[in-house]
Amino acid sequence: MWINLLVLTLLLAVYWIRQRFAYWKKRGVSNVPAAFPFGNLGGLGKKRHMSQILQACYQELKKSGRPFGGVHFFINPVALLIDPDLIKTVLVKDFSYFHDRNLFYNERDDPLSHHLVAMEGTKWKILRAKLTPTFTSGKIKLMFSTVTAVAEQFYQCMLNEIKTSPMVEMKDLLARFTTDVIGSVAFGLECNSLKDPEAKFRVMGRKTFQLSTYRALKAFISNQFPNTARALGVKLTQPDVEEFFTGVVKDTIEFRRSNNVQRNDFITLLMNLMKKQVELEEDAKDHLTFQEIAAQAFVFFLAGFETSSTAMSFCLYELALNEELQEKARENINEVMKNFDTISYEAVHEMKYIEMCINESMRKYPPITTLTRRVEKDYRVPGTDHILQEGIMVAMPLYALHHDPEHFPNPEQFDPERFTAEQETKRHPFVFLPFGEGPRICIGLRFGMMQARIGLVYLLKHFRFTLVKDRISVPLKVTPSNIILTIDGGLWLNVEKL
Repeated sequence: MWINLLVLTLLLAVYWIRQRFAYWKKRGVSNVPAAFPFGNLGGLGKKRHMSQILQACYQELKKSGRPFGGVHFFINPVALLIDPDLIKTVLVKDFSYFHDRNLFYNERDDPLSHHLVAMEGTKWKILRAKLTPTFTSGKIKLMFSTVTAVAEQFYQCMLNEIKTSPMVEMKDLLARFTTDVIGSVAFGLECNSLKDPEAKFRVMGRKTFQLSTYRALKAFISNQFPNTARALGVKLTQPDVEEFFTGVVKDTIEFRRSNNVQRNDFITLLMNLMKKQVELEEDAKDHLTFQEIAAQAFVFFLAGFETSSTAMSFCLYELALNEELQEKARENINEVMKNFDTISYEAVHEMKYIEMCINESMRKYPPITTLTRRVEKDYRVPGTDHILQEGIMVAMPLYALHHDPEHFPNPEQFDPERFTAEQETKRHPFVFLPFGEGPRICIGLRFGMMQARIGLVYLLKHFRFTLVKDRISVPLKVTPSNIILTIDGGLWLNVEKL
């Protein structure tokens, strides 16, 4: 009897899995054939990065001429969006159908995971509205001097590095620079990672993004089966990382309250929000808790240091590879500086070619390679008879869009001229989305761009960079297990003081 029951259970499981993999075919949707257990994600984290997998799927599905197609992440059907007009509709026009990112969080067991990036529904909407005022252009401008102070330390650090050898691993140095910037702007603390590569902030930031294949798959599976993962108490934040960042936020808040310290930074904004909630007697369920403050500070730190340093790393690689473009960028800096006594907010924003270089590096190497949204209620795809069912995930393959020759001719060539005002008007605005778009666009995009501009301006003004050809591959290899698109093996450059 038990054997019969076991056989029946296995047969039902096989039938159910086959039905899942037939999901798109049964609905008449173009799809990429998938196989158990990984669906279309075979080799993820070991041989192939997510960007490479979805680029292959995108190229296959685009042949159908339809606005979207079907793929599978493990056994879960996912709608892969191909048409820029449909992407615009999902991100902006019909946002109410797609307002959540479908990212895993576990508020009970892993409180640092319940941050603005992963939050959902009304709670996200309320917190986003409260945090938005700190990221206006006026507030970002007030942070400029803090960033340039760290950039001056970065310049001195570079001078010390090249005293012993002109060959420098720039990827880690750039991450140390952005770590110190975010530590100062977010927490009002000196992280000192430029002086000490093993400073606590740098160690913890590095540890968060050092994903083994196991940790990468654990994170991905949690995103695919979030309810099951939450029920099992899955945590993605390592215990010592959680203890460190929670402790830093707690100590900073207590010190500022005791000493009445006011700074123009992220922690002060969050503390003021907590104070206003009490004074205005807002509904307690909408109050920011200490754990939520810690989570927001945590994600601001992680997103701020890793994505910006990665964008600068790729940009510096391309400028070292294309020395004539590097010289053009340097000329842009020097030309603008003729009208300014110092590197100011206004000066940096006049350096349009630097911005074009950053945009082109994020076009070719978007730090976040895929946008995801969850369908909140059944949605008819415009111009078709197809219904995207509630609960299905939609994915927008940014890397594939950014490398589509229809949108960006000769996409493997690094060409900052793609981002002149004239060229941008010729292109669909939703084929270049390094920060996302719509109501859930990256809240820190202005800050991220400012940080990257300042870092590159200081580097290119004072130093010349060339590739260490026996230490770095051309074309670059990326780390397959990292969620962020990042250079595998480091960025080794010869650095010459000008």
